[in-house]
Amino acid sequence: MYTFDRDVSVVEQSTGLFKATVTNNWSVNGNPNGGYLMALIANAMIRCAVKAATPIITANFLSRAEPDEAEIRAERIYQSTQFDRIQASLFQRGRERIHALGTFATEISGNTERHYEKSHPDVARLEDCVAMPEMPNYTIFNQMDVRLDPSCTGWMTGSVTEKSEIKGWIKFKDDRPWDTLSTILAIDCFPPPILASQGMVAWVPSIEMSLNIRNLPETDWLKGIFRTCFMDNGILEEDGELWDAHGILVAISRQFAQFRKAAT
Repeated sequence: MYTFDRDVSVVEQSTGLFKATVTNNWSVNGNPNGGYLMALIANAMIRCAVKAATPIITANFLSRAEPDEAEIRAERIYQSTQFDRIQASLFQRGRERIHALGTFATEISGNTERHYEKSHPDVARLEDCVAMPEMPNYTIFNQMDVRLDPSCTGWMTGSVTEKSEIKGWIKFKDDRPWDTLSTILAIDCFPPPILASQGMVAWVPSIEMSLNIRNLPETDWLKGIFRTCFMDNGILEEDGELWDAHGILVAISRQFAQFRKAAT
């Protein structure tokens, strides 16, 4: 079994009630990654849904989750011909840590219509990109092979740019194939784009994140691009895209987070 599959597994105790374990294998600065937590919750949601395609999921991070046992409560709140709508909450030690809403669609066969008004990102060749190093407390980079375009790596050496943009390539280090749950993880694996313009910060904790998976990837490596345009009053947004190597859109996201400048 792949590490990711073990770490997002859920065990149904009764209808809509699941036991899970938040592990330390997907941490950022010692905190479980938001995309990993959303994948864990989505696994419980899918167990409650009849439909399971192209999910749209929004998660509110109410309090900090920790590597520990967890309980997930999920229920279907609406069903139509095309969609199942599921709500779910993750609890630890009796406290609600994350509340999520998900919309899951019926598989639509034969619908090949596609119209993009934006092209896939121009990312440097894989061999020219800079691999995120393995670091203490950033265990997610022990699991994910994230390689950044050299144009957005200056923050690693103390040089910043005017544009808050991060782009590059990603895949699992153990070559786990992509599916719905792993794509949810991948959309939140790149460093925050605000680092490119502001340098290292103490923490950019997520407040709310929405994502939509459009297509399951057909290539091992995915291209990602993430951009922040507005940061004030301690809040920023992060808009993200994942594409496969064939130029097919895989997922889009929008995240709101706090900005905390590192102490000097």
